[in-house]
Amino acid sequence: MAIASIAEARLGAVVAGTWIAAATYVHWRGRERLAFMRQLADHSTLLAPYNAFIYLFSAVPNRPVLRADELPELELLRAEWETIRDEALALVEGGHIRKPDAHNDLAFNSFYKRDWRRFYVKWYGDALPSARRLCPRTLALLERTPSVHAAMFAVLAPRSRLVRHRDPFAGSLRYHLGLATPNSDRCHIFVDGQPHAWRDGEGMLFDETYVHRAENQTDTPRIILFCDVERPLHTRFARAVNRFAIHRVMATTGTANEDGEPIGAANRVFEQVYKFRLALKRLKKRSRFAYYTVSYALKLGAVGTFLYVLL
Repeated sequence: MAIASIAEARLGAVVAGTWIAAATYVHWRGRERLAFMRQLADHSTLLAPYNAFIYLFSAVPNRPVLRADELPELELLRAEWETIRDEALALVEGGHIRKPDAHNDLAFNSFYKRDWRRFYVKWYGDALPSARRLCPRTLALLERTPSVHAAMFAVLAPRSRLVRHRDPFAGSLRYHLGLATPNSDRCHIFVDGQPHAWRDGEGMLFDETYVHRAENQTDTPRIILFCDVERPLHTRFARAVNRFAIHRVMATTGTANEDGEPIGAANRVFEQVYKFRLALKRLKKRSRFAYYTVSYALKLGAVGTFLYVLL
């Protein structure tokens, strides 16, 4: 019995040490990083061991921004950008690219919040019924590009910005295809501190697990096709693990454009959790001290519980 307990303790220590090492690497990766307490509670810390595994087997360079031609299948989308743009503009005119009506979009409510609107074409699974009806030509092009597992039209409003963040899942790379942009250096994204401006008909490929932020300092909205593309990996084993995560885990983060469309399990849970988050926001308005006391107590409690279970 004592030997089994010692073995369990050692295994827990190895798992905890591996997790801490991976999270530390994620935090210090690149030139820019989040504040320590924010990183501690960030989604990317939870997924740090998986992401470290992906970085180890990555078949493309582990750098913030890559050349779009490193994934040649994306050229099909770039070549047909005007076709995609026309459907995007029709969606904007019809009021279909908008903020979600409910708190059932984990990515939107976690990262994008301010003056950012979206219309999902597909999200780690089948195309949404509304996309089949409203943007069939874009969907047809995406179906010819199977490495793109998620795609949406995204609008960044004039005089708005997206705050610094890192996306949690390293199994994909992010591709932005400019459709109707200000074509100005004043509308740009910073990836690990490097600025890149969007241009109509041009694509940009980057690793979204580096810290990034965006801003549109012009009076013109920015419209892009936003895609998550499967990261190329060395070895059949690594590819099989990542595809399992894509099809079985990331698929739970799907959400809807319209009422009646399916919502993934993670977003159904998030919708309930967000009610508690709204209560914390109300507390923040009354007392910032009380808000931060409760918030950090919960974060430290969660980390302590996790480490206790492991050890």
